[in-house]
Amino acid sequence: MRAELLYPLLADIVLTLHVGVVVFVVGGLVLVVAGNLRGWHWVNALGFRLAHLGAIGFVAAQAWLGLICPLTTLEMWLRAKASGTTYSGGFIEHWLQRVLYYEAPWWVFAIGYTLFGLLVVAIWVYFPPRRNDQNV
Repeated sequence: MRAELLYPLLADIVLTLHVGVVVFVVGGLVLVVAGNLRGWHWVNALGFRLAHLGAIGFVAAQAWLGLICPLTTLEMWLRAKASGTTYSGGFIEHWLQRVLYYEAPWWVFAIGYTLFGLLVVAIWVYFPPRRNDQNV
């Protein structure tokens, strides 16, 4: 595959993965609450809950440290490498970037991620995870 086609494709894949992480973090919390209210025991699996807590913890920590998300960095690097392309942007790039990226001062994101993280911790306490070998 030619480089002028490969870099934009890889950048779109990274962008799609990034949106997937956002959906996992936000949707994971919704699943835990809804699942517990509906009696879905799988939503309390320890692995799922640790991955969810770790994801929002990572996002909040990098915001407070003033770090840019590694997925954003990788995507932008790939887009810079694709600068010779004749395309102005693909469907995935156009729509997913509108959903994922918006402008605000850094502290807005840090506070928002922290509040969301605290909500995840509160739900962790209210609906505690279970090890797979426990009776549910």
